[in-house]
Amino acid sequence: MASFTFTDVPSDSAERGYDFRNTLVQLTDLTDYPLAGCHNVPPAAMFVSSKYRNYAEQVRDFRVYEDDVWIVTFPKSGTTWTEEMVWLINHDLDYETARNVKLNTRSTFLEFGAIADRYDVDTIALAANRERPRQIKSHLLLPLLPRQLWTVRPRIVYVARNPKDVAVSYFHHCQTLVGYRGDRGAFFDDLLNDRITFCPMIQHVLSFWALKDEPNVLFLTYESMKRDLRGLLPKVCQFLNKSYTDTQLDELAVHLSFSEMKKNPATNKHDMVQNTLKSNQREGAPFEFMRKGIVGDYRNEMPEEYSERFDQFVAEQTAGSDFKFDYE
Repeated sequence: MASFTFTDVPSDSAERGYDFRNTLVQLTDLTDYPLAGCHNVPPAAMFVSSKYRNYAEQVRDFRVYEDDVWIVTFPKSGTTWTEEMVWLINHDLDYETARNVKLNTRSTFLEFGAIADRYDVDTIALAANRERPRQIKSHLLLPLLPRQLWTVRPRIVYVARNPKDVAVSYFHHCQTLVGYRGDRGAFFDDLLNDRITFCPMIQHVLSFWALKDEPNVLFLTYESMKRDLRGLLPKVCQFLNKSYTDTQLDELAVHLSFSEMKKNPATNKHDMVQNTLKSNQREGAPFEFMRKGIVGDYRNEMPEEYSERFDQFVAEQTAGSDFKFDYE
């Protein structure tokens, strides 16, 4: 029996400016699904390239190991920052490797090859064959993640970020690296209609918030990391069953500062950005993967009309939940 249903999305109502087709993927087999029975609400459907049809079952059946560490986020929520932090803590603060080996090699993006239409590398196989302990990142909605996450129960770090800053950062990312040719307002409209890859954005966060008390889940926010990363490091170390001196954690906090990460080609993904710009015929465009890293930067780029629409959207989506996004 198939585990998913796929509903094609008409091209005129989805991700304006893209050339490829999209679909809504919804989990129908709730075996091992950790939120089965919660409020009698079926799993949300995720918006993604139709290419994913060929990989959904492979991801669902992906073999998980107890010593894996998974980083799960909605895009542009501090994923790269968290990957570097977790990898270093879990690998004895090996700064030499962190500076010389690309983060994409140390932390595998599970589904990238399954959703990127112009990328033909099997990243699922790459992730499966990484030397253990593996670090794997994913932007997939919770129902689409491997089912063994909920039976094998490896450590999972989830990071949430306020939707307005996500919207601005994701627009720049998609416009420059993915080929989105609509304007800013069109992109915000699509996000508000859950018609951008990896949407629904709010349900993405709320599903993991519902699991925040599970012992193998660490729920963080981008804003709390920006406020006091050094103060948060002991909590992450404890979660990963690692221990370091105060001096070592001071050094780690410096390495993880935005300015240091932006200078490091292994974390700022310089080669990937340049290759993507070239393939998109935008060679020389002034874009860096780590752009600003500022909380509340949406105030500089999001018109008030859209800010108010996002407020209403978030209020409707989070009704009944005790989760609150942080905008400061």
